[in-house]
This record gives sequence, C-alpha cells and structure tokens, in this order.
Amino acid sequence: MAETIISPGVFTRENDISFIQPAPVAAGAAIIGPTVKGPVEVPTLVTSYNDYVRKFGTTFQSGAASYEFLTSIGVKNYFQQGGNSVLVSRVVSGSFTRATSTTVTNGTTSTGTEFASGSVAVFRVAATNQEFRLTNVGSGNFTYRFVAYGLEHNHPADDVDGKLFYFNTGSSTTVTATSLSRAINDAFRPSDSALPNFISASFNSNTLIISGSGTGKNGIIFSSGSETAPFASSNKTLFTMGGGGNTLTATTNSFLLETLGKGVVYNNATGSGDTGLQNSDGSLISGSSDNVRWEVSNVNNSLGTFTLSVRQGNDSHKNKIILETFNNVSLDPNNGNYIEKLIGNQYQQINTSENPAYIENIGEYVNRSNYVRVSAVAGQTIDYLGTDGLTVNTDVQNVSYSASLPAVGSGSFHGATGNIVRGIGDDGEANNHFKDIENGNTQGLEGTEYANIISVLENTDDYQFNIVTAPGLIYSFAQHTTQLDSLISLAETRGDCIAVVDLVAHGSTVSNVVAESAKINSSYAASYWPWLQAGTATGRNEFVPASVVIPGVYAFTDSSAAPWFAPAGLVRGGITGVIQAERRLTRTQRDTLYSDKVNPIASFPGQGISVFGQKTLQTKSSALDRVNVRRLLIELKKFIGDQARNLVFEQNTITTRNRFLATVNPYLESVVQRQGLFAYRVVMDDSNNTADVVDRNQLIGQIFIQPAKTAEFIVLDFTIEPTGATFVD
Repeated sequence: MAETIISPGVFTRENDISFIQPAPVAAGAAIIGPTVKGPVEVPTLVTSYNDYVRKFGTTFQSGAASYEFLTSIGVKNYFQQGGNSVLVSRVVSGSFTRATSTTVTNGTTSTGTEFASGSVAVFRVAATNQEFRLTNVGSGNFTYRFVAYGLEHNHPADDVDGKLFYFNTGSSTTVTATSLSRAINDAFRPSDSALPNFISASFNSNTLIISGSGTGKNGIIFSSGSETAPFASSNKTLFTMGGGGNTLTATTNSFLLETLGKGVVYNNATGSGDTGLQNSDGSLISGSSDNVRWEVSNVNNSLGTFTLSVRQGNDSHKNKIILETFNNVSLDPNNGNYIEKLIGNQYQQINTSENPAYIENIGEYVNRSNYVRVSAVAGQTIDYLGTDGLTVNTDVQNVSYSASLPAVGSGSFHGATGNIVRGIGDDGEANNHFKDIENGNTQGLEGTEYANIISVLENTDDYQFNIVTAPGLIYSFAQHTTQLDSLISLAETRGDCIAVVDLVAHGSTVSNVVAESAKINSSYAASYWPWLQAGTATGRNEFVPASVVIPGVYAFTDSSAAPWFAPAGLVRGGITGVIQAERRLTRTQRDTLYSDKVNPIASFPGQGISVFGQKTLQTKSSALDRVNVRRLLIELKKFIGDQARNLVFEQNTITTRNRFLATVNPYLESVVQRQGLFAYRVVMDDSNNTADVVDRNQLIGQIFIQPAKTAEFIVLDFTIEPTGATFVD
C-alpha cells in the first residue's frame, strides 16, 4: 500500500528481490553397460543402489566363479558418494526375450462344444453411419446390423424387427472397436430370452474377435454394410466364422503375465503348465532373488474380484517375500480395477528404423507394476454383475462368469531367452572381465552392441543427466573407438553433459595414454588414469577403469559444493571404496599426463587416492579446457534454457523480457555468491531485440559471464633473511 506523503521527512521501504528460483533437480549420471537382468536397451531410472539391485541385479555365476559387471560397481560408488539418480541402460549380446507366466487356471468346464470364431483387424475409427452385419445363411436365416453414430447425434430408435443396434464411434480405434464389441454382446445377451444365445465379441491388439459355440455357428458372415473406408465396398465380407465342433477346447488360462525384464534369469519353470519344480516347503528349485513368481488369493465370486501378488522367486509358502500386491483385481474391462488398467500392459522396446533410434511404448495402459505386465486376458468377464449390481451374469455357454475367475494358487515364469554368459548359444568364448577386457570381448560384449543405446540417449526431453560413461569401452581398442567417439558426440550434441572415457587397457604405459588423448579434441569429454583396484560384491578385489568411479567424484562435488567447483584435489577429489591404483605416479608422470589433457589419479601416503587434475580433452587452451568451467556452462545453460522455454509463444514485449530478467539475474547473482562466477551481464532489451528481430518472431538474450578459475598451481615464496631482520607487516 502506497504511503501518503504530506510533510517533509525520510521514508524507508523494503523491496525484497532476493527470491531465487530453485535450481533444477540434479539429473545425475547415465551409465551404459551390461547387467544381470532388467529391461534391454531401455534407459531406466534408479534412485538408490537397492533400487538398482531390484531392477538390474548384482552378481552372476559363470562356471565355478561369480562375477559382477562394471555397471553395478559404478552405480554403487555413485550412490555412496552422494548421487541422487542414475539412468541405467542395459546392453546385451544376442537375442533376449521376456518370461511369461505359467497357466493361471480357472473353473471353466471342459464339456460342451468347440467355439467357431473369426477375426478382423480394425484399422481406423469408424465413420458415422459405418455399418457392420452378422448374417446367418443357414437355417433360421437372419441379419443383425450394427451402425456407428457420433456423439453429436441422438441415439436413433431400433427398427421393428429388433435386429438393428448402434455403437459409438468414440475418439480412437480402441474406443470404437470396444464399443462395437459391447453392441454385439448386447445383441446376444443371454439374459434376454428374445435373442438367440450364441455370439460373443472381444477386441484385443487392434483385432475384433467374434466367436460362438457349436457347429451351427460355422458359416456365419461378418461383413461391412457400407462403402465407408477402410472397408471399401458395400456389404463386403470381412470373415466367415468357422472351426466349431463337438468338443469344447475350454479356456483354462484366465490371463497371462509377462516379466518386464528380459533373459533366462527370469525363468523358474519349464513350461506353461509347470508351476515350477518345488521343494517340500513350496520354494522353487529354480527360484532366485533375480526372478519372480505370481500368486492369486482372495477370490470373490460375488464381486468377480481377486488379489494378485508378485513374490520373489526364492521365497517359500511359509516365508513369503511379497514384492507388490494388487487388490480387488477384475477381469471385467468395464470395471475400474480391470486387470490391464490396474497392473498395466505396456512394454518398451528400442526402434532402430529411424536415426536416432528411439524407445516406443507398446500397449494401452501404463505399467503400475515394477516387475510384470499383463500380456493377455483370455477370460474376460464383461459386465460381471447385472444391472442390479448383485446378480452374476452368465457367458455365452450359459455358464456363470465366476467360472472364468482364476483359481487360488501360485505359479512361475518360463520361456525367456538370452543368457548373460557369453558362449551359451554363442561362439563358445567366455566373458572377459575387469583387467582381462579386450578388443572383441568386453564383459561378453562387442563394441558395436553399444551403438543403438548411445543413439537413443540423444533424446534430451526424455533423458536428463550431466555425466555419461560406458565402463568397459576402451578408446585404444579399434572396435571401441567408434562408439566412444559417438559417446563424445552425444555429449556435444546434447550440450548438457560431459562424457568420461577410458583411453587404454589395464597394463598400459604413460606414453600409451598420451598417444590416445591426442586423438580427441572436445571440451565435453574428460579422461582419467590409471586403473584402480576396488572391492566387488563377489568378495574379490578387481581392477576397474577410472570411468567406474569418476561419476561418484562428480556426485560428491555436486553435493558438497556445486558443479562449478573442481572435482579434484584432496578436498573433493578423494576416491572412496578403492584399495590402490594400478601404479603410483611420480610428479614427472603427472606433469606429462596433465600437459596432454589426461587427469592423473595420484596416491599420497596417509592421504589416500585422489583425482589430481581437471582438464577436459579440449586441445586449445581456453577456459573450457577445465572440467569445472564446462560443468558451470552446463549448469547455467540448463537453468537459463529452462526459464527461456517458458517464454516460447508468449507476447514478444518488454513485460516478457523483464519476466525473464527477473528470474535469471538473481540466479546468476547467487552463482557469484557461491563462487561460480566473477561477474556476469544479461542483455535482453531494445539493443538486441530490434523491430526487425521482433518481426521475425525472435527474442534474443545475451549472457556474458566471467567464470571463476581454480587455483591449480600454488606458488609459495620463502625468503630467508639474516638474523636481526625486522618483519614488517
């Protein structure tokens, strides 16, 4: 409220402009490499080491020995050093598939007649007045008509013979086909004695399926009754039902589950009818902490619901390890707790048909389970309860829908392919790990197998991270050079991360390292040497390349200071969890490495092992040949870019510019206060936004910064003076 000034005097007021927009959440690291289990070539976020173990595992057996991948060690070190999140991208060799659940049995009887059926793919949303027909050309000749109408139309009245029905076109192919299925089921609902009880319809994966019991249903025609696309001609036959017989092939599998992860590690049964070879306590002989089993309980025939639990594969019936539980699950697609909606039926896969490759989602319902998805529902119970909400409906065989509910029990998973151990179904060569990594065999992989996932990570909207590594790829190996060049190119293209690359194999010399560093020129990449010995989950101490632990050093710097502080030195460059370096570097060797853009890892007696350099692999001397300056620019571009994104499609006026300046200036001032900048200036006014610029629909801002430099060379002059000299302040 403004003061009313009448008499002379001094008035003091406060204008608080110190409010600073919160900085973006730390994106964390992206680590690419093999894992024991988990999604294949799908970047997956983990928020703790336990989360990583649950999704990707830790150790595995090969022969008589157990092993751990570099990916696992790197993730563990990153979280131990204060990291918040890691984007893990699993790379495999060969073909990997998911495991499916063993038969979820139900109460459907095995007597009666075999179903006749037919199906057709539905390619698009039906247009208004699109008509479909079901025609029986045998005894009791009749035709049922199903006509599409739009939401804007009133529902027309049925015709006099009661064989005309309407369905809603909806807003998508799925909605339209589901509505058509419901109209067909309504036409032949068993509770209506005026209509023959023989037909049921369902829609799954863009396919409309119509079936009926008995040989008398063979020959029924399903046709398009109009010329509306995609069914081109009038009264075109889409399919003729067939396959009906005298013996019923009963549906005994209520639904099918599928693991989200891929590989034989998820198998703990040998076939669909096998509940898994079990011990006397109900534990699975092939069960492990890396796979899962399913359990159905609390079946409620009155409501048509049940409980589905996902259990750890190595538990027992008396000592259950329940990973997640879904209550009041229904097989009725019209129920809010329909199994596909409640658990999810989506899966992700890499699509390499375009460049860059991308991850596509398959399925309608987002997964709520961390372990499984619903891949099929064979025993749908459409409108399980009657209109009174109490009476249980019956299916087309006049059998209670409750017979379709799953029986109480548990089961296993089977059928997955893909083994993490190279040589099984491959070339017979064992995996090479740790210091034995070589050109054509790095943890059982080849360099070319990293290409697709590196391409996927170019997507800056879906995947955010500030450091990327691929432990196990070595630049000096001919087969790895191309992929590491792609990794560096990825960082340059994204502009929001730095790539840490390993230059040489274990046992190399300083001259080997220097020769490789000369081949790279980028401020978006950095390299560290030598290799380090670390403890592993197997209990053995192994040598690992520096890229395994450097993300952890960056994480510690971010959490203890800020990204623009050097991730080096005795204060922030200490490397925890390592036992010793491959070799102790002399001062001369450290000088040689540093002058050639390689950051030495030094061993100081009594002070541990520390990163003692912070150069990027940029050849030209400039501020950007230092890691802390590159990471400062990454941080500033990320924050200011996010703020500028909010201005897109806003009015190009002074008000919009001032809104931007009111956010960016306080943030940059805070960076000055936190020792990231010496000074800065932001220009977004009429000087760089002339009338011509505005007419081109552009808004230009210029940010001038003076990065704070690090003290890397400390010079202390000791002057010896004669006795009796006076020290002057």
